[in-house]
Amino acid sequence: MFIRETRLDDAENLINLIKEVESNSDFMLMGAGERKTTAEQQRKQIKSIHEQYNSTIFVAEKEGELIGYLIAIGGNAERKQHVAYLIIGILDEHRGKGIGTGLFQNVIDWAKKQSLSRLELTVVTQNEAGVALYKKNGFDIEGIKRNSLVINGEFFDEYYMAKLL
Repeated sequence: MFIRETRLDDAENLINLIKEVESNSDFMLMGAGERKTTAEQQRKQIKSIHEQYNSTIFVAEKEGELIGYLIAIGGNAERKQHVAYLIIGILDEHRGKGIGTGLFQNVIDWAKKQSLSRLELTVVTQNEAGVALYKKNGFDIEGIKRNSLVINGEFFDEYYMAKLL
């Protein structure tokens, strides 16, 4: 397995990976088939993210196939430029094999080099594996967003988690 920042030519494979992760998880923001992003739109998004010093996308690659991603979206407002919001996704068959930890190590190292001082994310409270991964990588629960998501007609809470660098 190899972890690296995305390139423009990753656009089609990345959007396909994101859609596959969303179709196989009840804990992502978007559900199966909901995301309509095209490869060209994804390419433009990658380009835009790379133009911001406080944003990036890391991908995990195995035998030429993308199997996981971690997106860091930096704040635009001057008062939030020290913060990046994180979104992670890993294919089901590759979970529990250290990929999430590897992605987090890369984004934490990157964030320190960019002089960011805070990484944050949200996670459905029932996503025990996700919460454990985030805690393992130094994230703390800062609060609860009650009835934050509706999944299959049922309300779910989310933890608001952050890591100070």
